Amino acid sequence: MGMARRSASRLLSSFRPFSLLLQPLDDAPSLAAAAAAASARRGMSSASALRARDEKEVARWRESMDRMRNIGISAHIDSGKTTLTERVLYYTGRIHEIHEVRGRDGVGAKMDSMDLEREKGITIQSAATYCTWNGYQVNIIDTPGHVDFTIEVERALRVLDGAILVLCSVGGVQSQSITVDRQMRRYEIPRVAFINKLDRMGADPWKVLSQARSKLRHHNAAVQVPIGLEEEFEGLVDLVELKAYKFEGGSGQNVVASDIPSNMQDLVMEKRRELIEVVSEVDDQLAEAFLNDEPIQANELKAAIRRATVARKFIPVYMGSAFKNKGVQPLLDGVLDYLPCPMEVENYALDQNKSEEKVLLAGTPAEPLVALAFKLEEGRFGQLTYLRIYDGVIRKGDFIYNVNTGKKIKVPRLVRMHSNEMEDIQEAHAGQIVAVFGVDCASGDTFTDGSVKYTMTSMNVPEPVMSLAVSPVSKDSGGQFSKALNRFQKEDPTFRVGLDPESGETIISGMGELHLDIYVERIRREYKVDAKVGKPRVNFRETITQRAEFDYLHKKQSGGQGQYGRVCGYIEPLPSGSDGKFEFDNMIIGQAVPSNFIPAIEKGFKEACNSGSLIGHPVENIRIVLTDGASHAVDSSELAFKLASIYAFRQCYASARPVILEPVMKVELKVPTEFQGTVTGDMNKRKGIIVGNDQEGDDTVVVCHVPLNNMFGYSTSLRSMTQGKGEFSMEYLEHNTVSQDVQMQLVNTYKASKGTE
Repeated sequence: MGMARRSASRLLSSFRPFSLLLQPLDDAPSLAAAAAAASARRGMSSASALRARDEKEVARWRESMDRMRNIGISAHIDSGKTTLTERVLYYTGRIHEIHEVRGRDGVGAKMDSMDLEREKGITIQSAATYCTWNGYQVNIIDTPGHVDFTIEVERALRVLDGAILVLCSVGGVQSQSITVDRQMRRYEIPRVAFINKLDRMGADPWKVLSQARSKLRHHNAAVQVPIGLEEEFEGLVDLVELKAYKFEGGSGQNVVASDIPSNMQDLVMEKRRELIEVVSEVDDQLAEAFLNDEPIQANELKAAIRRATVARKFIPVYMGSAFKNKGVQPLLDGVLDYLPCPMEVENYALDQNKSEEKVLLAGTPAEPLVALAFKLEEGRFGQLTYLRIYDGVIRKGDFIYNVNTGKKIKVPRLVRMHSNEMEDIQEAHAGQIVAVFGVDCASGDTFTDGSVKYTMTSMNVPEPVMSLAVSPVSKDSGGQFSKALNRFQKEDPTFRVGLDPESGETIISGMGELHLDIYVERIRREYKVDAKVGKPRVNFRETITQRAEFDYLHKKQSGGQGQYGRVCGYIEPLPSGSDGKFEFDNMIIGQAVPSNFIPAIEKGFKEACNSGSLIGHPVENIRIVLTDGASHAVDSSELAFKLASIYAFRQCYASARPVILEPVMKVELKVPTEFQGTVTGDMNKRKGIIVGNDQEGDDTVVVCHVPLNNMFGYSTSLRSMTQGKGEFSMEYLEHNTVSQDVQMQLVNTYKASKGTE
C-alpha cells in the first residue's frame, strides 16, 4: 500500500505544473514559486541548447586551429631558404612553375618580390605566404639570412609558433645560423632542422648534426638517412616509418615509397636506435618502452617526437636538397607531424589595467580580440600592416582599438598575403597571420576589440652600429627624400634618421654597410631621388672611468627675474653588467633644492650626456648622484637648474678620465686555405683579434673581433686578396674602449673639424 502511494506521489511530482491546479487557490506564494521554477527549467533547457551550439562552434574552431601551422624559415646566408620556400609553394599547388633565386630567366623566386632582391639574389624583406598541405593550412614567413636585416628575422620569429632552421650540408653551422638559433631560443620557438644541399661536393650531414649539438647545444637526432651523397644522392630513408623515398618526375613531384636498400639495413637500424635513445632521454613514455625492450611502433615514436619537439626538448633533423627537388615533401609532413598548432603554444600579454600583470592568452576565437602589428609596409594602396591574431576574431568593417595610442579604428580591408599578392577575406580568427590596409599604427602596436586592455611584449630591437650622411642631389626633390626616409624609418625599427646638429646633415643609421646601401638604392628606385652619400660614420660612444665631483652655481641677473640654481654631487661609472646606460640618483636630504626642480636637473644631465666633450658622441654607463644644492625664492626656475646641471656636467667631465668606446664586430671569414696567411695578416693590420680558426675541407674559417671603424670597404679588399673566392659575415658584438693613440687621433680630428667651422 505504502509503495503504491510513493509511486503515485512520484508520478504527481513529475507533472508538477499540472498538480498545481489541484492545490487550493489561497496558496498563491507557492504557486508563484513553482511557476518561477518551471520557467527556470525552461531557461536551463534553452541554455543547454545554446551550450550545445557553442560546443559545436568550439569544436569547429578547434579543428580549424589544429589544422594550422605558422612557421618561419631561417638560416645563414645562401643556405637555401628562398629556394626551399619556392619548392614548398610548388608542391602545395600555390605556384605552377619553379623559378630560381638567381635564375637565367630573370623571373626570380616568388618570395623575392623586390627588383633589388632579384638582382642581388638575396632576401631583403621577410615575405609571408600560405599554402595547404594534406588538408592543413601552413602560413610561412621566408626571412633574410644577412645579419644586416636581422630585425626581419626577429619580428617574424616573434609571431610564429614553429620554425625550420636550414643548415648547409657543406658550410655546416655558420655564424648567422648561431644568431638565428639564439633568436629562436629567445622567443621559445619549437623547431625542426633541415640539412640542405646534400647534392653538393663535400656534403656531410653527420658532421653538421654533431656541429649543431656542439655549437648550438641542440638535443637532436636525424629522422632520415640519405641514400647516397653528392652527385649520387638519390633519396631518403624515413627512420620512423622505415621506408625509402625517391623523388621522381621533372620537378621531383612524385614521391615513390619502397623498401630500404639491403646495403643500408644496418646503418638505418643503428640510426633508428640512436633516434629512439635521444628522444627517450626527454620523453618518459618512450623511455619506459625503450628500457623494457618493447618493440617501438612508428605511431608511438611519432607521438613521442611530437611531445618532445613541442616542449622544446628535442629537434628532429630532416635532410634533402631543395635545389634538386629532393626531401621537401617529407619535411612538409614533418612540419604537420611535429610542430605545434597555435593552441599548443603559450602566449602572454600584459594587462594595462592591472599594472602590466602577465596574462596567459587562451589562443581561441571565443576570446576578445588581441592582435599584434609586427611588420609595416608601404603598399600601392597605403600602409599595409601585418597582424598576428592571438585571440578572438577580426572582421572587415569591425572597429578595433589600438591599445598603445588609444585610437579607435575601422578595418577597411582585410587580406591574406602571398608574397606581394593579396587575397581579400571577410574575417580571420586566432592563430592566423593577415594584413590590414589603411590602419595607421607603429610596428609592435597591439589591437583589441576594446573589451580588454592587453599589450603584447615587444620584440628585441638591436641598436644601429653604423651611420652615413645622405642628402638629395637636387634641392627640388627634398619632399620626396624626407617622405622616403620617414617611410623606411616607420617600416624598419633598426633604421634611424637623425640630424647632425653641428653640420646640419641628415644622418641615417643602420646595422651595416649593406643595410644602408640597400636603403639608398631604394630611395633612388622607388622615389626617383638621387642621393649623395657621405663617408660612413661609426657610432662611437664615450664613458668615464673614475668618480669626479661637481659643484656649480648658475647665476644670471639681467633686470627683472634672474636665474639662480646650484647643484652639487658627483658622477661615477656604472658597475659592469648594469641594465641601463644612464642612472640619476637624488641623495639630497631636506629641501636644499625644492623637489619640483629635480626632474629639470635630471633632464639637464640627460641632455648633457647626449654629447660628450671628447668627440661629441653620447656618453654611456654613467651614474649621476645629486648630494646638495641651493635655490633662490624668486630667481630659481626649471630652466636655471637645467642649465646649472648642463654646465656642472661639462665642468667635471674632463676630471672623470673619459674614454671613447667603439663598436667591435664579430667577423667570420671563409677563405681557401692557400690565402689564409694573407687574410690573417690583413686582419692583424686592421687591429683584429683572432679568436677561432677551423679547417673545413679546402677552406679555412677564421673568427675574429675587429673594430668597425677598420672594416669599411672590406668586401672589396677580401675579394682582391682571395681572387673573389673569400666570403665574410659580420655582426655587432659590443662597444669596447679604443687604444690611447686612436683616442688622441679621434679627438684631434674632432677639434680640427670644429675649428674649421
